[in-house]
Amino acid sequence: MGTVTVTTLAGDSLLYHGGDLAEARRRFPGAPEPWLDLSTGINAVPYPVGELAESAWTRLPDADAVRRLEAAAASAYGAPDAGLVVAAPGTQALIQILPRVHAARRVAILGFTYGEHAAAWRAAGAEVATVERVEDLIDADAAVIVTPNNPDGRVVGAGDLAVLAGALGARGGLLVVDEAFADIAPGVANLAPQLPPGAVVLRSFGKTYGLAGLRLGFAVAREPLGSRLRAALGPWAVSGPALEIGARALADRDWLAATARRLAGDVARLDGLLERAGLAIVGGTPLFRLASHSRAFALFEALGRQGVLTRPFAARPHWLRFGLPGGDEAWRLLEERLAGAAREVGP
Repeated sequence: MGTVTVTTLAGDSLLYHGGDLAEARRRFPGAPEPWLDLSTGINAVPYPVGELAESAWTRLPDADAVRRLEAAAASAYGAPDAGLVVAAPGTQALIQILPRVHAARRVAILGFTYGEHAAAWRAAGAEVATVERVEDLIDADAAVIVTPNNPDGRVVGAGDLAVLAGALGARGGLLVVDEAFADIAPGVANLAPQLPPGAVVLRSFGKTYGLAGLRLGFAVAREPLGSRLRAALGPWAVSGPALEIGARALADRDWLAATARRLAGDVARLDGLLERAGLAIVGGTPLFRLASHSRAFALFEALGRQGVLTRPFAARPHWLRFGLPGGDEAWRLLEERLAGAAREVGP
């Protein structure tokens, strides 16, 4: 989920991620139920968890279970060695830890993108610049690229990433490649299979598998960075249920392929609804769409009154991001409420 400093529904300035239905209900007390939360990029049709062994809940996570999960992740992401994979309680934890295990004075981030990267490096005392071209990253001590990008879906090719990582790594720098939305993005070649020195790849589990509350993510990193990340995370970083569910889901290629096919149809359907409501599609991924409207924040408010939560961007006032609804009834409600909000706001 892309984050920037905005005025939240409560009127406070902070990094807003979406997903705060409690705050939305306070701001729009007359909104109809059920709410449609389209403010995140999380799959609305989650992986079927199934039964879990009782030991997943009752015992401390053991090293063998961690190794099984990391092996499943290495296979899913094409990492050449399971030893390069570090499991963590969500990608966000890795974003916050990286500045503590890799010192950098000057950090460059390919923007406009997920705001937590900049916040984490600034909190560690780094000077952070947001740039618009890949070539402007090369002089930094650490560089960050989100691909596919959140919120516009911009993709940077694996070849360009490898060249940049090589240039940074040759002088002790680091390229952070955030591939949170790469699992089912068509045409995106992830960097893990050719992981060059000087690069670390971050992968999210919860978004594609619709299990964000499980808190599971991965870094693919060479030594010594991998060991530093493990030490910073400490023992038992990933819960027993996350170890079991993650290993099971990452090995289920049939589910992932079926999900990719469904989402391809869903994003086309959502694009059609948005365009009929007067929005222009800017970009996105199979899990969310970014659209433009001349009165985007007014539309955000009108949708809120209709019980639909979307994602505005203070730094891009003409943009709204829409996640995908799940199920026939949610689609029906979205079509009905979006049309009503569009009539209220006008072109």
